[in-house]
Amino acid sequence: METGTVTFVTNHFSSYAVGYNKVEFKDVGFNDSYADAVSFIAAREITSGTGTGTFGPADTLTRGQFITLLLKAYEISLDANPSDNFKDAGNTYYTEYLAAAKKLGISGGVGDNRFEPGKAISRQEMYTLLCKTLKQINMQPKGASEKKLSDFTDSGEIAGWAEDSVKLLLETGKISGNAGKLSPAGAATRAEMAQVLYNLIAE
Repeated sequence: METGTVTFVTNHFSSYAVGYNKVEFKDVGFNDSYADAVSFIAAREITSGTGTGTFGPADTLTRGQFITLLLKAYEISLDANPSDNFKDAGNTYYTEYLAAAKKLGISGGVGDNRFEPGKAISRQEMYTLLCKTLKQINMQPKGASEKKLSDFTDSGEIAGWAEDSVKLLLETGKISGNAGKLSPAGAATRAEMAQVLYNLIAE
């Protein structure tokens, strides 16, 4: 931004142009803390919002929505003709995304071969799926933060299976908590999803 230049690497000759895809939503204000994050993921077509020009930043995020956004964010190939999928994957926008997540070992579901795509996703579930994906594609988060789990009054509420993921994202500065709490079991919002993806992808 300071130099007004763009640098990129290519493996073939062609014609290139710098594109700018500005996306705005009626319910995301310029001064909102998550505005840059929402604009970033919308410009890259990771999300198109909730319809009628809105993003729904305070809306609860479902498990099916998140796995879809996650795989889109990292351009992970889908399984168009899955031979194995979660039995509640249905036949909808997230069906192929769930199949890909299962095939790659990103998620084993919640038990009994179910994913519960319509259920609200908790913050610790979101962080765990993120870290599993990043490990799978060898893009572990980088960075350093002085924060540690013991700084938060509710760190003892983090499930054992999620602790390593929460710790990693916290110590690399990708998440920061709120008012001294991590609220790991609380439902994640669409704004929180946008912010953590932005923190990871734009690093």
